[in-house]
Amino acid sequence: MSQVQTITVGPGDGGQRLDRWLRRMFPHVPQGRIEKMCRKGELRVDGGRVKANTRLETGQDVRIPPLPDPAPQPAIRKPRVSEADARFIRSCVLWQDEWIIALNKPPGLPVQGGSKLTRHVDALAEGLREGEGDKPRLVHRLDKDTSGLLLLAKTREAAAALTESFRHRNTRKIYWAAVAGVPSPQMGTIKYGLVKAAGHGAGGEGEKMICIHPDAVAGTEGAKRATTDYAVLSALAKRAAWCALVPVTGRTHQLRAHMAELGHPIIGDGKYGGSGQENLGDGWGAQLGGDISKKLHLHARSLTLEHPFTRKPLHLTAPLPEHMARTWEQVGWAGDEVPDDPFAEVE
Repeated sequence: MSQVQTITVGPGDGGQRLDRWLRRMFPHVPQGRIEKMCRKGELRVDGGRVKANTRLETGQDVRIPPLPDPAPQPAIRKPRVSEADARFIRSCVLWQDEWIIALNKPPGLPVQGGSKLTRHVDALAEGLREGEGDKPRLVHRLDKDTSGLLLLAKTREAAAALTESFRHRNTRKIYWAAVAGVPSPQMGTIKYGLVKAAGHGAGGEGEKMICIHPDAVAGTEGAKRATTDYAVLSALAKRAAWCALVPVTGRTHQLRAHMAELGHPIIGDGKYGGSGQENLGDGWGAQLGGDISKKLHLHARSLTLEHPFTRKPLHLTAPLPEHMARTWEQVGWAGDEVPDDPFAEVE
């Protein structure tokens, strides 16, 4: 680019650092060159001098001096998902508008990639791209084996707004779970702190969260406070209970570790409830036996928040995955017989 040009910051780019915004459009321009242009006053915003880390606002005019042309690059084929995977991820869409997509994530599908993981929501989101628009972005997480509501943002601006909502806990998430035994009292709050224990294997596989007493959190390196509200919705004698769980904080494996520490691990949770143990009525053991599925019985059932752009309340619910629906049918639990938010009357 051999001439000076002026570019107006678009509606989806507000809040970005100047250097990151510039490098997204001109990836061949090194960071050192950007900082030098700022020091010399060649790079300006609304006519004023700026630094590389200056935050841009929508509608501002950025003056860009002549830049070197990029070196010729070999054509790189853009990775795409298969048509089958695109159909699959589109079948998971519960609701969407021009800013947000809500998925009902199936159990067993990772949200992000890792060692030897190539098929995950973040990659499959390519199948949700609309035309030349951005690939939808993740704004929060679910464990691989947890099913249910997962939000993606269609634009950078929507991603920033939703991330803020989750960070400041301006969302209401309710999970459904089947647990071993019946918690007593039938409604309460768990406040054990959580600290990560080292995993096994060369890559740290099998990481696990350990519960510690709230009084010990401050003096335990790496420990974080964690709070979970729970309510028993129905019971199967003394063998199992259908619980609603609200993660007041959002720690790794929080619901699973908290319920196991309470003495009522989530059915199918081999990591926290013992993979080979069956619950014989004494409240422990993560398997019910018989025809009950051994998959994890934890589902992100509902999500309530204020829409970041329309400012209207948004309430979403996700139907149970097949293995949980089958368990509910076998034990006689019916979703239409319980309140959407069992905690509402006591708040």
